[in-house]
Amino acid sequence: MSKQILRYALAMLCTGLTFGGLRAQVRLPVLVRDSMVLQRDVPLPLWGWAAPGETVRVRFRGKSYKTNTASNGHWRLKLAPQTAGGPFTMHIEGKNRVALKEVLVGDVWLCAGQSNMEHSLQLHDSRYAADIAAAHYPQIRQFRVPQAAALTGPQAQGGGGSWIAADPATVRRFTAVGYFMARALHERYRVPIGIINASWGGTPIEAWMSEEALTAFPPAFAQLQKNKDTGRIYTMIRTADAYTPPPVHDAGTAGPLPWFDTAYRPVGWRPATVPGYWEDGGVRQFDGIMWYRKEFTVPSSMAGKPARLLLGRIVDADEAYLNGALVGRTYYQYPQRRYPVPAGLLQAGRNVLVLRIQNWGGKGGFVPDKPYGIFGDTDSVSLKGDWLYRVGAPFVPDPKRPPSFSPQNAPAALFNGMLAPLLPYALKGAAWYQGESNVMSAPEYGSLLQGLIRDWRRHWEAPLPFLLVQLPGYDDVQYLPSESPWAELREGQRSALAEPRTGMAVAIDLGEWNDIHPGRKKEVGERLALAAQRVAYNDTALVGWGPLFAGQQVEGGRIRLRFSSVGSGLVTRDGGPPQGFAIAGADKRFVWAAARIEGNEVVLWNDAVAEPRYVRYAWADNPDNPNLYNREGLPASPFRTDQ
Repeated sequence: MSKQILRYALAMLCTGLTFGGLRAQVRLPVLVRDSMVLQRDVPLPLWGWAAPGETVRVRFRGKSYKTNTASNGHWRLKLAPQTAGGPFTMHIEGKNRVALKEVLVGDVWLCAGQSNMEHSLQLHDSRYAADIAAAHYPQIRQFRVPQAAALTGPQAQGGGGSWIAADPATVRRFTAVGYFMARALHERYRVPIGIINASWGGTPIEAWMSEEALTAFPPAFAQLQKNKDTGRIYTMIRTADAYTPPPVHDAGTAGPLPWFDTAYRPVGWRPATVPGYWEDGGVRQFDGIMWYRKEFTVPSSMAGKPARLLLGRIVDADEAYLNGALVGRTYYQYPQRRYPVPAGLLQAGRNVLVLRIQNWGGKGGFVPDKPYGIFGDTDSVSLKGDWLYRVGAPFVPDPKRPPSFSPQNAPAALFNGMLAPLLPYALKGAAWYQGESNVMSAPEYGSLLQGLIRDWRRHWEAPLPFLLVQLPGYDDVQYLPSESPWAELREGQRSALAEPRTGMAVAIDLGEWNDIHPGRKKEVGERLALAAQRVAYNDTALVGWGPLFAGQQVEGGRIRLRFSSVGSGLVTRDGGPPQGFAIAGADKRFVWAAARIEGNEVVLWNDAVAEPRYVRYAWADNPDNPNLYNREGLPASPFRTDQ
């Protein structure tokens, strides 16, 4: 990790790329290379670098284009609009010649955001095994933008990458959401689809906005200006990297035998139940290293064969030792633990699994409602139930630890380092799945998101269709009406629909209470594709998303709600009465409401609220059964009327 941070620091000290002695040769931006997908039906910008004054010629599909390189070494021209098709070869010639092969023309989508857009199909290969095996789509291609943060300004050139066609081996590296969106669009329109995957887990929206856009947001803009002092940033990173924390005396590794050794015999261990958190099992307010041990029996049918060890999710970091051998480790809490067990390690009869877990804050241990077991081709062994645990070492607060710096989270850093190098590559539109990292500042999110949309359109010099995923439910279910930062952020996401040519995939029903990375990526991608068909492909007869609140009317002790995007009518998912609605009078004390669908409207009441005024729907971090849909099977978006 420290070497990676230092590489970031060196990159941030650069303000752009120079080519020195290579300027005599035509050079191309990262996206312009073999197997690229070009956007159909629009003028196509093509650009690069060469010696000042050098003539650059391009030949593509029987037509020729030329331009002269400017004094700054930059050249740019536009190709005439192209119909869908391919593969083709593009020839570019200056003092050198470049032939770009396997070029397709179709639709190009920028798929951007944080981890739920970044999550690859490989991380969900059990759920989507059949989709991966069937991924024979040479006309669906992904370009994975290298992750790069830059603080000093937009970068002209990125750090490499390639266009990869989808097949059962390569598709595992595709963004899962982006792939399912692309597949649906490809099957609907039968044209090549290019995915530009620009995503980075845990990043805030401000990192994806340009400096110009952030002038409207003073705190972020001020931080951006402060970060331009790269000497200060470099010193901070070097200091943090060079710091040696006080040694931790881990009893599990300090003795004559480490606790994962097959010759070790446990003494002084206490019983525990997995899954579960140790704070809930009697170990209060403990942050540090905790060891867990499980002896289990393997049938002879699994002995000696490769298998997969599934350990759900663990808070925070873990190392897994099976029969004394390290089979996997993870450094933070969010990834699902899926460790391969090599052939020859499992034994018929008694086996021992030992875990070394580190927790830096909050509850430590095993997240409930996740798979815990060893799985072979046909047989499996559950690892839930009785375990043993023992403390390895508590973590002591370290007041001398210097502050750290995460460049990827800095305002404008990812616009500069990941988006600017893509400009002005022609796009069909953008799909955005982000927001989790902004939940704690939810009230500002709507303004930020609308600012980002306008910002990207300004830089791409086009009214790009913009699609977004409204965040799914997450965390403990709320059974009483309550305040919710997640609901506030979803409200900010919905407010972006005020911008022209925007669409939203509502995912409130696709979440998992115990996983910020829910597994149902296919539904998210396919809902984005529906929104794309309406917004980007002008299929106005298609219902692109679920019901949206459109207005209310108070009728005595009842409130009547109107919705848009009702499609062929309002329904509930389970056939019962609508749930998830709360109403309040002028005091804004919300209580659950009874509800009934009447045509394309919903009527609410509660006998305890004589004069209802306000309504909330699915207003919670993780609402309990919000069941209002249209007949097309798309869920209603959460909303409130008391703001």
